[in-house]
Amino acid sequence: MTEVINIIGGGLAGVEAAWQAAERGVRVRLFEMRPVQQTPAHRTDKLAEIVCSNSLKTDEPGSAPYLLKEELRRGGSMVLEVAEATRVPAGAALSVDRIKFAEMITERVEAHPNIEIVREEVTAIPTDGVTIIATGPLTSDALTREIMKLTGDDQLYFYDAIAPIIAADSIDMTIAFKAARYDKGGADYINCPMNKEQYDAFIDALLNANSVPLKRFEETHWFESCLPIEEIARRGPETLRFGPMKPKGLRDPKTGEEPWACVQLRQENMMADAYGMVGFQNHLRYGEQERVLKLIPGLESAEFMQFGQIHRNTFINSPAILNETLATRENSRLFFAGQITGVEGYVESVATGWLAGINAVNMLQNRSMITAPKTSAIGSLCRYVSNVETTNFQPVNITFGLLEPLPPELRKKYRRKRERHIFQVERALEDWDKWIADI
Repeated sequence: MTEVINIIGGGLAGVEAAWQAAERGVRVRLFEMRPVQQTPAHRTDKLAEIVCSNSLKTDEPGSAPYLLKEELRRGGSMVLEVAEATRVPAGAALSVDRIKFAEMITERVEAHPNIEIVREEVTAIPTDGVTIIATGPLTSDALTREIMKLTGDDQLYFYDAIAPIIAADSIDMTIAFKAARYDKGGADYINCPMNKEQYDAFIDALLNANSVPLKRFEETHWFESCLPIEEIARRGPETLRFGPMKPKGLRDPKTGEEPWACVQLRQENMMADAYGMVGFQNHLRYGEQERVLKLIPGLESAEFMQFGQIHRNTFINSPAILNETLATRENSRLFFAGQITGVEGYVESVATGWLAGINAVNMLQNRSMITAPKTSAIGSLCRYVSNVETTNFQPVNITFGLLEPLPPELRKKYRRKRERHIFQVERALEDWDKWIADI
């Protein structure tokens, strides 16, 4: 029987891994447990359904997220191709119509002759062929127990929250206005301005609202880049005004001035009939969300298409388990990819799926496995999750802090941070193009 690659998980990492393997002529079994077994966060049975923001972060040249996307585009990423095809206006960010995005990916994967989709819950790690575990942070309880047996460690976790989505026609545009911060891109965001009195009243209501209780007897770990707004507010009354509600770079056309604080909403779909609240993930009770969020000017009559909610994310202690190839140290035929490895973010998950898919094919065909260039974003991410020395391993997004640092003479040459970053991106892409031509 011809060997296959088993890929467990139909999220972003799983579908990218499946595509890369299938495009190289290898048979793939892609296991997706939905709709047989649902998760606390997903709503459909579509592959690559994204459940938090619809943004794949900035696509501004010279930024670290741009570098990661550009490497994947040059590497033939199917997910990035679909993201471009389902793009919605979002200033300098790459944001997608999440429904069309998942539908298009599902259609492409279903149509691929080398991919078989198996709709069932996997409760044991397959022993035949090569396997990639890409079950994401919402791994089922049964498979989590199997992974814990394999890794020998207690699972690591953090709590994540989802932002609300509001019907566009329920936003009062006599109060709100359209603009992008610092006029970057088009006027793609809806902005709800607040004066000081309105902001103070909002913070007071937020701090006194009732939240959904977390799991009993469990210490709360939040991912710092995705804190619920009520947790941010507890760190000080001004923290939201310097975080997701910062007015910097936004001018209210009615006054010509920056407001005291501002709430931004980003287009969710191509129909432009739904807008997500940017950075407004929370775990308030639904009734409390409606009461508190309607205090925001322009949202007094808001119709909520989705309320914010919370879910628990599981990841493994990758530095003790994985190589830079994303194969496990104990079994080179077993790989991990996606958020379960300790990368955080949609594109970061795609990147690990891309590399795991290629390396799984190499392992199956008895070829040497690859590691991405040290200067690249993908190489930096994989180096972090496999080698970082820490007693408190935590998820990470792509940042310039992960990239190979410049030597002293180049830091001296490029004194300004922006100049250094542009040079790092250009250097990384030059190295990437040379490397990818040979794989």
